[in-house]
Amino acid sequence: MLLSVLKFAAISAVTSLAIAIGLIVTQRPGPAKSSDDSSLDFTETLARGLEDVPATTPVQMRDGYALQIRRYGAAGPEDVPLVVLIHGSGWHGMQFHTLASALASEADVVVPDLRGHGAAPGRRGDVDYIGQYEDDLADLITDQARTGQKVVMVGHSSGGGLVVRMAGGAHGAMIDRAVLLAPFLKHNAATTRRNSGGWARVLVRRVIGLSMLNAVGVRALNHLTIIQFDMPRAVLDGPLGRTATTAYSYRLNSSFAPRSDFLGDVAALPPFALVVGAQDEAFVADAYAPLMRSVTEVGQYHIVPNVGHLDIVDAPQTLAVIQEAIDAVRQ
Repeated sequence: MLLSVLKFAAISAVTSLAIAIGLIVTQRPGPAKSSDDSSLDFTETLARGLEDVPATTPVQMRDGYALQIRRYGAAGPEDVPLVVLIHGSGWHGMQFHTLASALASEADVVVPDLRGHGAAPGRRGDVDYIGQYEDDLADLITDQARTGQKVVMVGHSSGGGLVVRMAGGAHGAMIDRAVLLAPFLKHNAATTRRNSGGWARVLVRRVIGLSMLNAVGVRALNHLTIIQFDMPRAVLDGPLGRTATTAYSYRLNSSFAPRSDFLGDVAALPPFALVVGAQDEAFVADAYAPLMRSVTEVGQYHIVPNVGHLDIVDAPQTLAVIQEAIDAVRQ
């Protein structure tokens, strides 16, 4: 009897492994997708003056990787917080230049180019393991924050999802307040449009196969690409084209989003504000409040009229909400 059970279990395991491998190898990334009419409007992003963007400086992570950051403003009074701005998918910290400049007189502002992104990405579109971004942000805060300094973490899109993920993880206590700008919660959340409105091409079979392998502790294939982005031709052909990231590995994409139980991560958030444009192309603006209020009562929700997904970063309402968060942690 025992032998039969073991035989059945072995056959089931081999069959599951074969199915997972089959799903992975039968779907491959296509040619890098770009168009003149991307689902996300980069017009204002590309029009920003970047002549006075600070140079990046390296901060060493626990594995020796030199995380590139931009620092805005000199160290302020003792009671000002450290504000960390986390960029969205495919891009880098320069998206926050205007916002960071506006905040520089009110806080110590740090803007990283996350590992795998920007001009010095390490391995573009990849990290070493799932959860590495949380460790990187913990190392960054430890390096940059003064003793006892409050931390306000701001994330846009996938960066907002990373803030949510960090809140629910081992380093969540390092965040005193959060501001989420049109955050990605999960592909199956009520807030997410199909394929993020066309911005993302997800290799679904690969995701399923790799998820099956990870469920049994097999991570050898986590470097494989599982998502590609519709980066506009105007970006790729422009002066910042070499800094764009058009595809992510399984382990980077997993690290950049809340866990499968994303509402568990949402429930762990410190007091937060969420800001989203009513015309967001990737997410459903009015779906955030009812979904997130089902697990937490510490959030405030702001829908900004006539603003899309990328332009929410520089909306005046966004600056005002972050200033309110800064004032709150100084009290």
